[in-house]
Amino acid sequence: MKNEKAVVVFSGGQDSTTCLFWALEQFQEVLAVTFDYGQRHAQEIDHAKRIAETLGVTLQVLDLGLINQLSANALTRDSITVTGQTDGLPSTFVPGRNLLFLSFAAIYADAFGARHLVTGVSETDFSGYPDCRDTFIRSLNVTLNLAMDKQFIIHTPLMWLDKAGVWELSDELGALKFVQTETLTCYNGVAASGCGTCPACVLRNDGLAKYLGEKAGDES
Repeated sequence: MKNEKAVVVFSGGQDSTTCLFWALEQFQEVLAVTFDYGQRHAQEIDHAKRIAETLGVTLQVLDLGLINQLSANALTRDSITVTGQTDGLPSTFVPGRNLLFLSFAAIYADAFGARHLVTGVSETDFSGYPDCRDTFIRSLNVTLNLAMDKQFIIHTPLMWLDKAGVWELSDELGALKFVQTETLTCYNGVAASGCGTCPACVLRNDGLAKYLGEKAGDES
């Protein structure tokens, strides 16, 4: 794959930044695409731009404000409280988001002659989002290929990793410290370790503590 191009669906968070580092090792040329869909904190886009510039990756920001028009959820409405998964979907679930993101990423990739798409979805720590499951990704891969008469390959390096595993992968890629300090995962828009209390921060920070504990045990 070293002589091929890839497009990374990129948000500037822990998962997509780890995927960006992964893609830079796997492919000759890497492009990134970020989506402005009216998310509650614009810092996400700012972080994506800064990280892409630091790593020398071309970043395209696409306007998908229609998601905000169509869907009311905690990521697009300040008035909706951020809650984790209980009996149903978490309030942060944005219906159709990954479907649209990957579809537009494929269109963007096609314009640049890239056939590889990279996304940071995970079925292991998927927070109850149905569009992070492996079955959805494989189904969409087939659909995109049929719809565009192409042979795209959707890569999901994190699909079977829990958050500790994602931290381990970033460490293997030489990016642990960078991901720790430069990314934004927090639902409240706080960079690095975040607010510490929202579901995204709890998942991220618990995973880091688990990985560092396991690493210290292996080294002792």
